Amino acid sequence: MKFTKMQGIGNDYVYVNCFEEKVENPGELAVRVSDRHFGIGSDGLILIKPSERADFCMEMYNADGSEGAMCGNGVRCVGKYVYDYGLTEQTSIRVETKSGIKYLDLTVEEGKVSQVRVNMGAPELSPSGIPVLADGDKVLDAPIMVDGREYRMTCVSMGNPHAVVYLNDVKNLEIEKIGPMFEMHPCFPDRVNTEFVRVVDGHTLEMRVWERGSGETLACGTGACAVAVASILNGHVSGEVTVKLLGGDLKILWDEQENIVYMTGPAAVVFDGEIQV
Repeated sequence: MKFTKMQGIGNDYVYVNCFEEKVENPGELAVRVSDRHFGIGSDGLILIKPSERADFCMEMYNADGSEGAMCGNGVRCVGKYVYDYGLTEQTSIRVETKSGIKYLDLTVEEGKVSQVRVNMGAPELSPSGIPVLADGDKVLDAPIMVDGREYRMTCVSMGNPHAVVYLNDVKNLEIEKIGPMFEMHPCFPDRVNTEFVRVVDGHTLEMRVWERGSGETLACGTGACAVAVASILNGHVSGEVTVKLLGGDLKILWDEQENIVYMTGPAAVVFDGEIQV
């Protein structure tokens, strides 16, 4: 099977062109290719498929084989792949995902895509839509007990569930210990991605992320969008926000009038290869 390894600010996936390749058991394959010692090494597997509703369809699978609904860094890489590898000549494309159709605008330099702006749609704030077991119409600066300590969380779905937690220091956070406790907390029926955030200034946020099914990753696009929305709702930032992740920076703009979140960031090819399946 031919594949391409790509990364968006360090959030790396194995991409398979299903216009040419057939994947029988994507969950099983995701576990195999994601292994950084015995496989290719990635945060998961993304399949690029034909779509009846959009220009392309993206299916994503986490490193543990579970299927995800949406990946912001992943969908940017899909945009780069379909243009750079000649599946389209368009610089504005639609990609079908499990969380709806995403609209991508591609910036092309010297024949290759360098940046992708993604219309990520509207943030979901209702507890049942995220989902999170909580009262009220949104979960804003709400208490949660984890490992005997009270944290404050704001919950947002950008196609998958996020809990945003503010801390004074994220660099020294024992994320491998606390991340799984948030992920598996009983108030999250479908588990949760957790973003641990430090407010740098009125337009800048620093975050680390524990992704359900994958552990800590260098970047999470939907997580950065959720963090920007949560931080605006909590009054920490305004306007276009720079979210600083371990793998690099993303620019997030929440158009509150239209209620649409836009994410802009890079996408890069690491290498092409073949693997025996």
